Amino acid sequence: MLLLPFIRDNKEATLAGLKKKRFANAETAVEQVLAFDQQRRDAQKELEDVLARSNAKAKEIGALMKAGQKAEAEAAKAETAELKTRSKELEESLKTAEQQLQEVLVTLPNLPHSSVPEGRTPEDNEVVLEHGDIPVLHEGAQPHWELIKKYEIIDFELGNKITGAGFPVYRGKGARIQRAMINFFLDEALKAGYFEIQPPILINEDSGFGTGQLPDKEGQMYFATEDKLYLIPTAEVPITNLYRDVILSDDQLPVKNVGHTPCFRREAGSWGAHVRGLNRLHQFDKVEIVQIRKPEESYQALEEMSHYVQSLLQKLELPYRVLRLCGGDMGFASALTYDMEVWSAAQQRWLEVSSVSNFETFQSNRLKLRSRVEGKTQLLHTLNGSALALPRILAAILENNQTSEGVRIPKVLVPYCGFEVIS
Repeated sequence: MLLLPFIRDNKEATLAGLKKKRFANAETAVEQVLAFDQQRRDAQKELEDVLARSNAKAKEIGALMKAGQKAEAEAAKAETAELKTRSKELEESLKTAEQQLQEVLVTLPNLPHSSVPEGRTPEDNEVVLEHGDIPVLHEGAQPHWELIKKYEIIDFELGNKITGAGFPVYRGKGARIQRAMINFFLDEALKAGYFEIQPPILINEDSGFGTGQLPDKEGQMYFATEDKLYLIPTAEVPITNLYRDVILSDDQLPVKNVGHTPCFRREAGSWGAHVRGLNRLHQFDKVEIVQIRKPEESYQALEEMSHYVQSLLQKLELPYRVLRLCGGDMGFASALTYDMEVWSAAQQRWLEVSSVSNFETFQSNRLKLRSRVEGKTQLLHTLNGSALALPRILAAILENNQTSEGVRIPKVLVPYCGFEVIS
């Protein structure tokens, strides 16, 4: 959530940032925030004045009674009653103004970092770098959804039977390579200094609010109505919420956590090849990295996280590129996001496999996640990244490494899965 003092003191910068994010009705929303804030401050100031006068009158009444000035004391009591009535009115006005202010504030996305390019769509994202050679496939090469049928490693029809579309069943070597990737990604994160967490995969509303999924993405999350719990869209949510309402000391920073979870997303995909097979699922596995840093360290940490994710792609021998997302394509809570995309040789297109983002104080303001500096508390910066999401990595491995004899497994995964070829 945006910091109210910043909006108050930097109205034009706030408007410019919201417009870069392509937030509709930015002017109206900001004017509402400032108006409700002024109403809140006016009500608060008058309430404090009325309460001070009421306290003074109470002391005055006591003194008048001691002095035997009963008539004057009764008049003061009447005035006190009026002040109490007014204080209740002001308390109600304050509560209403705070509620109205909060309702508008939570709809505002994070402001983009100055390096975020202008733009509306993915086509406007900035290509930061490309790495690796684009593979040339043999004649008769197939997209991954044909390969998984050929080698019987994933069954979408069984998943559809059990649950519905977008819930695949991994079988045999398909299941083993899933487990291999999870273990490889976790082991690499531990080597890089991350601490492993296995969080719950159901969250409450406070957790969804804390990291910015609620009230922005209710429609994309699965909801257990009886218990009012949400299935997580990413491990970012429960892992970051471990630190809700926490004040961290210097010796606890930086926080570097990693966790593997299944992820659940209701987002409906359109029809076509770009959502076939593993390209878009409702349930998938992902290893997530989360950092909590001091504000002055967070952008260096973001670059380190980007380089770390790239190192995984290099070890998997996958050609990839890094994008800096434009304002219109960024997530609600992000100040700066790098997307990593791998080349899918049979589909002849780039597939997003990771987003690495700095949220600055947007999440920590909601979470009340702070550190103490010289006796005062300050909000920390939160960051996260996919390291990595499995489905499209597997799709690229299958397509890029296919030969007429089978699919070659990247060398780094062979010790984990116990085979070199899917055939």
